Amino acid sequence: MGIFIISIIFTVIGFILSSVLRSKFSRYSQVPLQNGMSGAEVAQAMLRHYGIFDVQITQVPGQLTDHYNPQDKTVNLSPEVYSGRNVAAAAVAAHECGHAVQHATAYNFLQMRSSLVPVVNIAASVQQYLFMFGLVGMSLMKSPIIMIIVLIAFGVTALFSLITLPVEFDASKRALAWLDSSGFARGAEYAGAKDALTWAAMTYVSAALAALIQFLYLLMRFLGSRD
Repeated sequence: MGIFIISIIFTVIGFILSSVLRSKFSRYSQVPLQNGMSGAEVAQAMLRHYGIFDVQITQVPGQLTDHYNPQDKTVNLSPEVYSGRNVAAAAVAAHECGHAVQHATAYNFLQMRSSLVPVVNIAASVQQYLFMFGLVGMSLMKSPIIMIIVLIAFGVTALFSLITLPVEFDASKRALAWLDSSGFARGAEYAGAKDALTWAAMTYVSAALAALIQFLYLLMRFLGSRD
């Protein structure tokens, strides 16, 4: 039951953080950018500043679905960010371009995270089933093999979540530095952008802690069963 309690606790924490993030985004969406540029235009300006001309800026459906895809080199912005002419749109657009800059400069943690994506996709899709089978394997079959597979799956997920942290924090750092130095966001605009990106980072921190604690719980359970 321990793993389920951990999952429930961090699900609630994640929900709270996501709610705060949406509230922050909504708040700073009401603060117009003084230069009047849209998120797409801000993204284009940042990419141009860093001499990146092979990355396309596209619009994708949904809310806060913004992301950078290193496979096809696209900065994908949600409608509110793509067309928004406000502090929130500028912050998110610049953050995603921060990932494009990481890619262009071969940022180590981004490369590591990208290499783990195929493995993580498999681990994430089957780990809940592996966990159930692992419990059966340990309690009924007295075999640690299935639990070892469970540990690998959860371990890969935890590693991916931990590597994601420096990637996201660095992208925000690059975004804020550029917004400030370029004059796109200063004073209250800069403070708003920093606040929004800080709360966005907290959602990744929560996810990483959840993955790490789940892995450690399973590891201790496994080691305890071998005593």
